[in-house]
Amino acid sequence: MVFRGAAQLRRKPSAFRDNHTALIFAGEDKVTRKVTYAELYDEVARLAKPLKDMGIKPGDRVVGFMPNMPETIFAMLAATSLGATWSSCSPDFGIKGVLDRFGQIKPRVLFTANGYWFKGKSLDSLERIADILKELPSIEKVVVVPYTEKEPKISGVPKAIAYRDFGPPRRI
Repeated sequence: MVFRGAAQLRRKPSAFRDNHTALIFAGEDKVTRKVTYAELYDEVARLAKPLKDMGIKPGDRVVGFMPNMPETIFAMLAATSLGATWSSCSPDFGIKGVLDRFGQIKPRVLFTANGYWFKGKSLDSLERIADILKELPSIEKVVVVPYTEKEPKISGVPKAIAYRDFGPPRRI
């Protein structure tokens, strides 16, 4: 994935709300997506609102158990726009590795994709998330991003909400 203009975005964010390409994503499943600066801005603002409504503020921690995909960047920018600390790990981490990383910082919100692709195969993440949550009582909300399925079944994940339902409707 390529993110164009990170340094410029920090210096003059208002200049980056146009239809120039901000992100280019090419997934292992052969799906390619382009996200414009306007779409990036809108999606970050869309995610920041429910985080702010939850009381996320400077010093809080928001984490991602996510593959490299645009929604990972959206979540990171939304969290850090509120002053929260962002930490992430790849979904190919084992449960112990995830707990070692996230257990130290006591995150309030966890973003996760329902799964990820590896060597052409779709692998599930939600079963591991349910196990991880048993050891992370600080998590108040789990936001599930569809990636390997359009409508992942999230009923087995405590505190879960579908990405599309987290905040106002998407424009992308």
